[in-house]
Amino acid sequence: MNEELICIGCGAHIQTEDKEGLGYLPKSAYEKGKDSGEIYCQRCFRLRHYNEIQDVHLTDDDFLRLLNEIGSKDALIVNVVDIFDFNGSIIPGLHRFVGANPVLLVGNKVDILPKSLKAPKMIQWMKERAHEEGLRPVDVLLTSAKKSHDISQLLDAIEEHRNGRDVYVVGVTNVGKSTLINKIIKQTAGVQDLITTSRFPGTTLDKIEIPLEDGKFMIDTPGIIHRHQMAHYLGKKDLNIIAPQKEIKPKVYQLNEGQTLFLDGLARFDFIQGQKQGFIAYVSNDVNIHRTKLEKATEFYDKHKGGLLQPPRPEEVENFPELSRFEISIKEKTDIVFAGLGWIRVSGPAVVAGWAPRGVDVITRKALI
Repeated sequence: MNEELICIGCGAHIQTEDKEGLGYLPKSAYEKGKDSGEIYCQRCFRLRHYNEIQDVHLTDDDFLRLLNEIGSKDALIVNVVDIFDFNGSIIPGLHRFVGANPVLLVGNKVDILPKSLKAPKMIQWMKERAHEEGLRPVDVLLTSAKKSHDISQLLDAIEEHRNGRDVYVVGVTNVGKSTLINKIIKQTAGVQDLITTSRFPGTTLDKIEIPLEDGKFMIDTPGIIHRHQMAHYLGKKDLNIIAPQKEIKPKVYQLNEGQTLFLDGLARFDFIQGQKQGFIAYVSNDVNIHRTKLEKATEFYDKHKGGLLQPPRPEEVENFPELSRFEISIKEKTDIVFAGLGWIRVSGPAVVAGWAPRGVDVITRKALI
């Protein structure tokens, strides 16, 4: 590219190299449009013509600026989290940035949780975890972007709590925020209406403003990068494997001490010490679980990573992070959570170890189910 062009939709510098970056436009589209003087990046083009909102990847400084800006506004903050990966989708330190603004906490993807988990218990659990993070939400909702009824309830709650203010929708990457926003646009603007720049303008590099009836705006912000999510180590094909698309089916394993479970090649669970008991894995139905002896587990992993234990794929094995080990003593029903992948419930007293790619969190929490 010899000349520097600006997207007239969002102000980003047009570039043709980084598909995930701001201002991306395929080279073919750039060549067709460069002489017109008016050119849209791919993100704005899809917004205008297909009602699609894409996440953009910004730097940590960009996100810090965005969060600081939110705290200076008088607005309702809608914080969308992935109910399947709550700990991996909470924004670190969000309570320090929102100022006095109220926060509506929305647990998305509720449709993938087992039906045995009742909504009131889930909502109470979310409130407790939010309080641990320093958040005091004015309300907690469960929703699914796939269900119009849930979107209507979300819109009602937003209207109830915003009191004539703007609404900022925030969340980390991969929580389904853009899908949720797209459903809101369709439900409020009408399925047949194509979005135009005058009605749904991209305002700055990083925000999209959706007008509300009273002249205020619902502002969609880009997905904030959470550094400890499994998703950051996988390609798009493998993301489809670990991210549940329908209700997960719990998998029960009766283990003796000295046995190991591999969650494909992405994580490992060791039962080190304790009485024989049942362990329940809550992961995507597409994740395969392999059982082996603890004493041979490391050798098994080295031999089968990228093959039987896949993902990671063969071409990704060399650059895939080593698994880091976290040993944990359990006294009561506890979830061992692999951020972005799922969790294994330990039923009784035990010593266990969770392994995950270096940089991915392995944590414990009171059993959710």
